[in-house]
Amino acid sequence: MTIEHDAPHAASRAAAPASRPQGDSLDLAAIVRQLRGARERWRTQQARPREFPMRLGPPDLRQESEDYFVGHTLDAALHALVAQVRLELRYNARAAAGSAQAPDERALAVVREFGAALPHIRELLDSDVLAAWRGDPAARSVDEVLLCYPGLHAMIHHRIAHQLHRLGVPLLARIVAELAHGETGIDIHPGARIGSHFFIDHGTGVVIGETAVIGSNVRVYQAVTLGAKRFETDADGALAKGGARHPIVEDDVVIYAGATVLGRVTIGRGATIGGNVWLTRSVPPGSRIAQAVARDDHVDPGVGG
Repeated sequence: MTIEHDAPHAASRAAAPASRPQGDSLDLAAIVRQLRGARERWRTQQARPREFPMRLGPPDLRQESEDYFVGHTLDAALHALVAQVRLELRYNARAAAGSAQAPDERALAVVREFGAALPHIRELLDSDVLAAWRGDPAARSVDEVLLCYPGLHAMIHHRIAHQLHRLGVPLLARIVAELAHGETGIDIHPGARIGSHFFIDHGTGVVIGETAVIGSNVRVYQAVTLGAKRFETDADGALAKGGARHPIVEDDVVIYAGATVLGRVTIGRGATIGGNVWLTRSVPPGSRIAQAVARDDHVDPGVGG
């Protein structure tokens, strides 16, 4: 199983700060260039004409000015993000009795890393749009998926939140995640690792815990929970933080509405988990898990008063 949620070579970039732009530069030109490449690949794959209308930008936006618009928007957004990251890192430094200078330097480095990951995040989101388009017979177009599907809205927030989480600003990440949670009813912890081509159909009530690991080409329906079975405690009885406690879902799995999967169990590749199943054990690849008992409850009209 390959999880493709992280930007390529992020660790190597973090280990080599000297290779990053210095001062206040966020290397916007490189980000804009790579985002243009991602857009062009998407349009080629979707056979979009050059003059295809812009749906999500200002009404006067044209493709010849896209790079300017993207660069201008990113410049404002990323510099605003630097300020928010600085606040969180300063707060953490004060709590740890650390220096105030290191957080300021680290904030710029974090946002450089985040900006460098945006083209990869864009391509992951393109794969999520395609998964919804291919996986839902009611979808009329990829544009409908992008504009109307709450699962895609949640994943836009999650891909961003996850990157912030792994770069060491978990409070900002959680705020981003909760914006989507409030708007869609889909609760994905920023720490959850989710591969490409992920589709949440309908979506309301979906819960995915912090340490969940989800492979590629996975589809889940409304009210699915990937949660913890139990919480470890320390010697004083307080809840222990961290620890792998949520499911691993391998590639090509489908989990139908209302299913609950708890604990660090593994759902093998290509398995199907039926609706309303309660599962606390691992299942092998290719499994088909359904409710053990189908029951027909009825009221006898001759009983009662």
